[in-house]
Amino acid sequence: MESPSILFVNRVFPPDKGATGRCLFDLAQRMAAMGWRVTVVADGDGPSDAPPGVTVRRTGKGRPPESSGPAGDAKLTTRGYLAAAVRLVQRALRLPRHDVVVTMTDPPLLGCAGPLIAARHAAASLHWSQDVFPALLPVLGVRFPEPLMRMVERASVQALCRQDAVVAIGRCMAGRLAAAGVPAERITVLPNWPDPRIRPIPRVDNPFRREHGLGGRFTVAYSGNMGLAHPMAPLLDAAALLARSDPDIAILLIGEGRRRAAVAEAVERRGLTNVQVLPLQPPDRLAESLSAADLHLATMDPRAEGLLVPSKVAGVLAAGRPCLFLGPAGSDAAAMLEGCGQRLAPDDVTGLAAAIRRYARDPALCAAQGAWALSVASAWDATVAARRFAALADGLRRAKRRGDAVLPGRSLPHA
Repeated sequence: MESPSILFVNRVFPPDKGATGRCLFDLAQRMAAMGWRVTVVADGDGPSDAPPGVTVRRTGKGRPPESSGPAGDAKLTTRGYLAAAVRLVQRALRLPRHDVVVTMTDPPLLGCAGPLIAARHAAASLHWSQDVFPALLPVLGVRFPEPLMRMVERASVQALCRQDAVVAIGRCMAGRLAAAGVPAERITVLPNWPDPRIRPIPRVDNPFRREHGLGGRFTVAYSGNMGLAHPMAPLLDAAALLARSDPDIAILLIGEGRRRAAVAEAVERRGLTNVQVLPLQPPDRLAESLSAADLHLATMDPRAEGLLVPSKVAGVLAAGRPCLFLGPAGSDAAAMLEGCGQRLAPDDVTGLAAAIRRYARDPALCAAQGAWALSVASAWDATVAARRFAALADGLRRAKRRGDAVLPGRSLPHA
């Protein structure tokens, strides 16, 4: 019996930087191990870190930029993203037939081409929504004339309605998609998972702490994208308060993005000697860098609620650390932190500084919430998520063969 086949289309795939590529690697690897014939179409012309059983076909046009993708404020222009989308679609259309075609959201609006690619393959079509475009574009500083924006939004919703199924990575995102007009019965909630390489590393065994001179200091970290959807000013203001009241608390700001240069300049200009600004860490050091902190921070622009889900929160939980989240109460990130962190209003600088002091003075609280964080993370890992994704894809494949209607949407909790 021939193995079921699935085709993923996304701009990046390891070794390219980008959270969507890393997530796709984890899923593709596990689906191949389950017996699926997996093909990935990615942009660029360089080598790929393809796991056994996964075939990567690149467009052959340049190398994807060293960036984290659209929601990570990649330095590609709108024209560059459109060109990448055209290359990806053309490459996918030339491949042999697959049973299921999956489009992702890098580049933005790639899902609009999903039904076209699926029709060419006589396949079921599935859109894996990591971000919601074009609604997210204004949050990222990309603005179109209002008539053009409405036209693009209509085209995007119409394309999603033609997909056999849509995977949203959070309940708030599923609600946003349904409110925009995507039939709720076609939406499945399947959260992203933490990088499988992340695990807790004790303080005494952590080389990252030694390398950065943290000693025995209580350490707070922001690790991830410093993009326009993730305000950094409240963190800097809280750091300034702590520099006066609790100078022994160390603060690490780790990552890249459009705000990074301004953050580094502000730290130097304000003389924040309690803050270190560090580059994005390589994937094989994520466990060390995330475990180096006793407490983590995450932020999200309230306008982005339902349009993205900060992936950094899942990584923090997998490192067994509590997290403070400055963002909307209705977001999935806030819900994830029940029992292992705290949500604060996005602009609550005084509350943030006070919360950091509370954790710094209560090691038992950090330990208890860190243990619960690890428990939450372990309940939803890449292997569990891949089984659910594969089951959804197989149901679509079988329904397509029978000519049945699409499967009803289902909510797949991450804990």
